Amino acid sequence: MTSESALTSEQILSAAEDVLRRFGPAKATVVDIARALGVSHGSVYRHFPSKAALREAVTQRWLDQAHHELAAISSRPGPAPERLHRWLATLFAAKRRKALDDPELFATYLTLVGELSSTVEAHVATLTTQIAAILDDGVRQGEFRTTDTATTARAVFQATAHFHDPAHAAEWSDPRSQADFEALWTLLLTGLGTTA
Repeated sequence: MTSESALTSEQILSAAEDVLRRFGPAKATVVDIARALGVSHGSVYRHFPSKAALREAVTQRWLDQAHHELAAISSRPGPAPERLHRWLATLFAAKRRKALDDPELFATYLTLVGELSSTVEAHVATLTTQIAAILDDGVRQGEFRTTDTATTARAVFQATAHFHDPAHAAEWSDPRSQADFEALWTLLLTGLGTTA
């Protein structure tokens, strides 16, 4: 049981994940979340003004879970091709882990993500900005050849969608998925590489 005065937004978001996992997005309520925390639903509303705001925060938290690690990769010094490969592989691994380790929660998030297009757009913008930062470094270091890194970053993100877009989650358990990812990476690297 949580003290209402000590209740934090993080505690609410964690409880919301558990409730969503158990009941799904159609049946989960703020009252269920409050009950799981041992507080009144008014305490939850002090942190999140509406059920929609709470659902958006839960979705944002889920989408952002990999951002910290990806941001570190994009800003780390070193050869840009290695960093871009590590960034893409990390994104794929994070999405695959979410889908395969907790399929009930993943299915719930697919529903929530479908309701929150602005949240997803912001997520994609963050990710493509990180790719663009790596591409910028690669251009400066003579490792990549592109004149518009923002457009190229979106193209890289879209080209690799099979490995991070939840629409393809059912295919991520295929034993060939890693080899497919590496084959696509080789193709991308060839397209991004400097001329001989």
